[in-house]
Amino acid sequence: MRTPTPRRAVLGALAAATLALAAGPALAQSKTLKILVGFPAGGGTDAIARVLAEKLKDELSVTVIVENKPGAGGQLAAQALKAAPADGSTLFITHDHTVSVLPLVSKTPGFDPAKDFTPVAGFASFVNGFAVSPGTPAKSLAEYVAWVKANGQGKGVVGVPAPASTPEFMVKLLGGQYQLDLVPAPYRGSAPMMADMLGNQIAAGIGSVPDFIENHKAGRIRLLAVGGTTRQAVLPDVPTLAELGMGGFEALPYYGFFAPAGTPKAVVDAFGAALAKVLQQAEVRTRLTALGLSVEFMDAGALAARERAYTKSWAEIIRKTGFQPL
Repeated sequence: MRTPTPRRAVLGALAAATLALAAGPALAQSKTLKILVGFPAGGGTDAIARVLAEKLKDELSVTVIVENKPGAGGQLAAQALKAAPADGSTLFITHDHTVSVLPLVSKTPGFDPAKDFTPVAGFASFVNGFAVSPGTPAKSLAEYVAWVKANGQGKGVVGVPAPASTPEFMVKLLGGQYQLDLVPAPYRGSAPMMADMLGNQIAAGIGSVPDFIENHKAGRIRLLAVGGTTRQAVLPDVPTLAELGMGGFEALPYYGFFAPAGTPKAVVDAFGAALAKVLQQAEVRTRLTALGLSVEFMDAGALAARERAYTKSWAEIIRKTGFQPL
């Protein structure tokens, strides 16, 4: 006579099977996970996505494809996520700009993060930095200010990776702080901005440290100041804007994964668990840290709370600049 299987064991096996199936109904058919990136190949977000994709494919036992959909500060990729099936086969890796700032500065972003997206998991925070091109002689922010006043009669152009982005507002606030007429020059991502900086087509730029870090380390550009409350471990000689008397940039931007609204909780939890394991790998942490990130896992609830808090903080900053949504 067959020995009955204990009820607890049966339930445990069923739960495990259910979670495995729920981790991606589409994956069971295509064995493919697509990660959308809203910025061009070669930029900081693209590099980060590829580091994680390389390890997630092993953890999830699926093919992971990084698909770049650059344009409008991640807006096109966000709209693509909204239209994607809510089955775990498509995720969006992004930082604060697309989900927190774009809805504040655009009348018609084409998506509403609160209604159209499901936070999945966060994995890092970072800071924005102010950098100068190789042909700009300034070695400090004070020297840059003096240089602009002496050579441009107080007028200067500063590159930013997207229009109406936090770097653009930082340009305006820095100009006000130092009595300079600084004009932001928006690009379609950090990669083309960096190309112009390296070619001395533009004297300075503001963007995320991950976008600048490699060229700074190589001596091709110089980071003069960063946001946040403390100096970055990978940039111990670069002061914070707060140190230089420029407050308001203490809220740290974040990176996270988002899914289409309606994605099952089991799918979200399964991906979050896989990402948490990947982030425990020393190699991954080393590579992400080298890109200027502070690695910190956030589950879906923590990422949602971080997004709300950051949005609230920048809504107040944007209001103070007098900016009107376009």
